[in-house]
Amino acid sequence: MTAQPLAPVIPSSAVPTARRNARLATGQALPLARPVRSVPQDVVYGIARVDASGRICERAVITALSWTGGDRLTLTADAGVVTARRDLGGMVTLPASGYITIPAALRHRCGLEPGDQVLLAALPGQDALAAYCLAVVDQAIRAHGALPRAHGGQQ
Repeated sequence: MTAQPLAPVIPSSAVPTARRNARLATGQALPLARPVRSVPQDVVYGIARVDASGRICERAVITALSWTGGDRLTLTADAGVVTARRDLGGMVTLPASGYITIPAALRHRCGLEPGDQVLLAALPGQDALAAYCLAVVDQAIRAHGALPRAHGGQQ
């Protein structure tokens, strides 16, 4: 017994009359949304995770700063933010791998633990990098009122 092959079912590419008439009845097309810049042109953002040795790396951010292995950096910390600046007299040397190591004292001052994520903001015009712990980012978002409300419009 041999089975007959089934003919393929290919839908018509023609627009059904009901849909075409509905499209014509709606009038004019909706206006296109204007693009909105999501971030300023002078900042490059990235997310990185702090490893057990305090190292962070996000290559796109380091590349935006044009930092290379051997560059000297000065790192400072305050209120959950670590700032790195290229500085000939800096105490930290950027390795060829591009990892920035946040010294333990600065990690403790900012409350950074291994595995924590940080928001990196590279400012090429200032030759600086800021690493914000996510608690600081969360506070800024909440202060701005930018979190969505709970279902039903109540918080």
